Amino acid sequence: MASNAQGSHMKALLVEDAAVETLFHSAILHMFHCETTVAKTGKEAVDLFLEGKKFDIVLCEKEMPVMNGLEAVEKIRAIGETDVKIVGVSVDCNAMEAFMSAGADVFVPKPITLDVLSAIIQEIINKKNNAMV
Repeated sequence: MASNAQGSHMKALLVEDAAVETLFHSAILHMFHCETTVAKTGKEAVDLFLEGKKFDIVLCEKEMPVMNGLEAVEKIRAIGETDVKIVGVSVDCNAMEAFMSAGADVFVPKPITLDVLSAIIQEIINKKNNAMV
């Protein structure tokens, strides 16, 4: 598998059921050369991991049909996915504690700003580059 010379090629999973949010977050992730997969429910996200897919970052909305973001985060962690950076996102500013209890690494209230997402992605890129040294 060929890797990007800068080491910034990342795989992102966007777990979001709202079309506008999906477009916005996908555009930001694309700016960082992230290969983005979209899941419209928490169940779709969990199924991707169960199929053996690997991601560097997961942006997971709290409120979704079928399986919400909190349940998805718990299940992703329960199947042994500990290396992926999971970012819980919600308009509910009180969701931080719930996401952290579920196993998320970070909580970001919506709307997510470019600066906030940029800092998180840069941290992952730096970690990946340091792991390659």
